[in-house]
Amino acid sequence: MSGSELTLGAVLARLEEQQREIAMQTEATRGRIEELTVQLEEFAGITEEVRITRKTLLALPDPSPPRPLAAKLPDHPAYRQIMAVFAAADAPLRARAVCESMDLEIAPSNVNNVRLKLKWLVERGILIEPEQGLFTQPRS
Repeated sequence: MSGSELTLGAVLARLEEQQREIAMQTEATRGRIEELTVQLEEFAGITEEVRITRKTLLALPDPSPPRPLAAKLPDHPAYRQIMAVFAAADAPLRARAVCESMDLEIAPSNVNNVRLKLKWLVERGILIEPEQGLFTQPRS
């Protein structure tokens, strides 16, 4: 009989150990559930804020497109000469052709200087560059 008491005692001890492990896992799971519940509530609040923001934005009237500011030519006479060339032109021009029309010597420094001015005019919307190195006035 004493052999079965040891066995029964060992089984009871093992069951008690399992019960403690299950209780610890249960508490850990409850803690995670509480954390996840808090997280869910935070997500629900954020979702509601996004919903309200979206609803508010959808209720706003469509903004009118911004009117482009009229770009002002610099006072430098070269820019006025360039614009006179384009006013007389019936096709897009390259920097070299602009130099020729302005009676400038066709030298790399002159062509590059005119090209820089043309690019500046493109950046301000005064001219457009439909393809690289080809400049023209925008069509109205």
